[in-house]
Amino acid sequence: MGFWAFLEGLLLFVNALAILNEDRPVGPRRWTLAEFQGGRRNTLKGQIIGIIHACQFLRLPLILFNIITI
Repeated sequence: MGFWAFLEGLLLFVNALAILNEDRPVGPRRWTLAEFQGGRRNTLKGQIIGIIHACQFLRLPLILFNIITI
């Protein structure tokens, strides 16, 4: 696997996180950002939730990176 294939796989994964609907797969499991407003953000679960919200927040740069990749 080359470096370019790795970057494409990472881009696909970030795209999947960006379009993830918070109400369906993560809401019933209480993996929302509202659940982690306290000091528990240093846990693995808190960091995963932070990554999901960061990907959703940075959709415009992600769209531009998709256009460049295509």
